[in-house]
Amino acid sequence: MEPLEKEAMLSERRSEGSFSSTLRTLLVFSALMITVPIGLYFSSKSYVFEGTLGMSDRDSYFYAAIVAVVAVHLVLALFVYVAWNEGSRQWREGKQD
Repeated sequence: MEPLEKEAMLSERRSEGSFSSTLRTLLVFSALMITVPIGLYFSSKSYVFEGTLGMSDRDSYFYAAIVAVVAVHLVLALFVYVAWNEGSRQWREGKQD
């Protein structure tokens, strides 16, 4: 097998690995984007704001929504951080060839 063919096969494998890694990251953060804010909304509403702090229904809805929005922003920031580091890692690995 010629060196160019070997290099093409290695490049293709790296590309497939990169794609599967990117897809896995996207699916994990999509699941987090759905479950974390909803879970925090209902748990903070019933346990923290109504249970511990004794707030009314109306007030607890408002503050629980703020907790959910903050959770969405944290998940998005974490996704950007992971995607940035994954991209720079793949760039460094490709640069060493």
